[in-house]
Amino acid sequence: MLFLGDESLAEGFSVIGFETYPNPPASEVDRVFRELRAARDKAFVIVDDAVMSMDVDHLKRVRREGGRIVVIAVPPLSAPPVLSSEVAERLASMFGSANLMQPTATKDST
Repeated sequence: MLFLGDESLAEGFSVIGFETYPNPPASEVDRVFRELRAARDKAFVIVDDAVMSMDVDHLKRVRREGGRIVVIAVPPLSAPPVLSSEVAERLASMFGSANLMQPTATKDST
């Protein structure tokens, strides 16, 4: 389990057992993902939004490949909540955003 991102978040992830890389430059992010790929390790990696938006070759490759290295992004602590994601954007492009916002019918359990 790894965390790459803002120092204020890294401290919390460190407390719960993550290997952390606070405020990593793009070169360090690339090195970490390159080493994970080369070692063929399984990993759960959390990055902050800033790291996710970096132009980093090996991070992009890992995200395209999927599988043994799972990468998710978390927003900064100080940012207002944004209720969207890459998955939500893909679903909206496939089904239309109006369809995603409609409540589903539920069966009455009485």
